[in-house]
Amino acid sequence: NALHRDEVARFWSVPFEQISPEPGLSALELFEAMARGQVKAIWILCTNPAISVPDADFVEKALRQAELVVVQDAYHPTGTSQFAHVLLPAAQWSEKEGVMTNSERRITYMPKIAEPPGEALPDWKVLTLFARAMGFDDAFPYESSEEIFAEFVELTNRTFCDYSGVSYERLKREGPLQWPCPTPDHPGTVRLYENARFPTPDAKANLIPVEHAEPFESPDREYPLLLTTGRVKNHWHTMTRTGKVEGLRRSSPDPFLEINRADAKRFGVKDADFVEVISRRGKVMVQARVTEEIAPGACFMPFHWGREYGFFKAANNLTITARDPVSHQPELKACAVRVRRVLDFPEGDT
Repeated sequence: NALHRDEVARFWSVPFEQISPEPGLSALELFEAMARGQVKAIWILCTNPAISVPDADFVEKALRQAELVVVQDAYHPTGTSQFAHVLLPAAQWSEKEGVMTNSERRITYMPKIAEPPGEALPDWKVLTLFARAMGFDDAFPYESSEEIFAEFVELTNRTFCDYSGVSYERLKREGPLQWPCPTPDHPGTVRLYENARFPTPDAKANLIPVEHAEPFESPDREYPLLLTTGRVKNHWHTMTRTGKVEGLRRSSPDPFLEINRADAKRFGVKDADFVEVISRRGKVMVQARVTEEIAPGACFMPFHWGREYGFFKAANNLTITARDPVSHQPELKACAVRVRRVLDFPEGDT
């Protein structure tokens, strides 16, 4: 809102009008704008959307349409970096210092324990050098991540997530703290709302009922199963790290489809059969795991594998770009598919 924009503008000593009143594009909106040619360049940091974003054909089309793709990552090649015109090597977490806040509000100092290889730099350093090269030296005076954290801390003053009592020096000396931590002698807040007062005008909790909405795409006669995607315990996101560990690769070498025993019988599928899973957007070819652990009418496939592991191993060949209207989070957990047993294997399909 205008109050928040004014606060940041004053803090940065910039004109109020320089801070846009409109939010930027969400991730899927950004790719849609690239596909239409409205966004000409994209700079991708610390993520691998060519594998993690739904409807892989749509994502690849957008990346090919862009006139400039910059990928800044600690790993290469990845599904996304193969589309890059410019690659910027980044230091990973153990090669730079910083602060991490987890989901229980615990703020932890992360020390640098190794030097980054080659020309790799911390992300903040890459962005600062780029900004200075563009002539914004005064706006990017930072010489350390500690300076950037200190600026962030100042902007949290008197807010719900007040970090004012937190500093690199204190975190190094005392260990992790939980926000809000408004003063240097405050011990941090282990549990919120113990006084039964909430950050609302009347200090009462607001309980907001949510109406259930059906998935955008429901099963029908042509696509009778609902596919949900997710993770396996031995891999992390798009396998840029875990895919390089032989033991983890050996424990989970390939994607698979979990399907209920009743559905498997219905479609003539036996445990360990190879199956073709088809949606309105694409297909995959994986081995079936017949199980009672998934409900009839539903099936499950992990999303970690991208097309570089095999074109028809990518779960996001199937998924849909429909999204929540408020959060803009894509509906990765529901799309309609059909399954058939594979008896012949055309070259390149496995």
